Amino acid sequence: MKFEHLIEVNDLANPLQDPLTREELWFGLLCRAEDARPFLPGLEACRIVERSDAGLVRDLDFGGVVIRDRVTFSPFDWIRFESEANAQHPGGSLTIRIDEPQAGALFLRFCYQTTLPETADSDDARYADFVRSAYHQSDVDTVRVIRMIAASGGLQQ
Repeated sequence: MKFEHLIEVNDLANPLQDPLTREELWFGLLCRAEDARPFLPGLEACRIVERSDAGLVRDLDFGGVVIRDRVTFSPFDWIRFESEANAQHPGGSLTIRIDEPQAGALFLRFCYQTTLPETADSDDARYADFVRSAYHQSDVDTVRVIRMIAASGGLQQ
């Protein structure tokens, strides 16, 4: 299954919202790569097992399940998480791209590729709808966590 959606980061029409800069948004995404625990409920540990200029390899420990993923990125543009398949997890990928259609109007574009079938079968379709809804809520929460980190001064360079 492929799934893509946008989350608005800065609502330019809302004077009550503190806008994030592209740099703050990017560094918030890097926080998600370095330690995903605040971003992924149920994650007990995030261990970086390899680091290079090209990215990271991490072990995500959810208690009974450990998922290894590779994080690659193009600074200030996109970050990609590619999880390896194992006995408990089928693998997949998530690419998060920063979109800025006009100055200050920031969006995050979330692009998922999973091993879930693209089918019209009603049970599979209901499950796929559930997964899409869970991904969407997780992505809304990602922006919320980045805003919390920015408000606490955690995104200062």
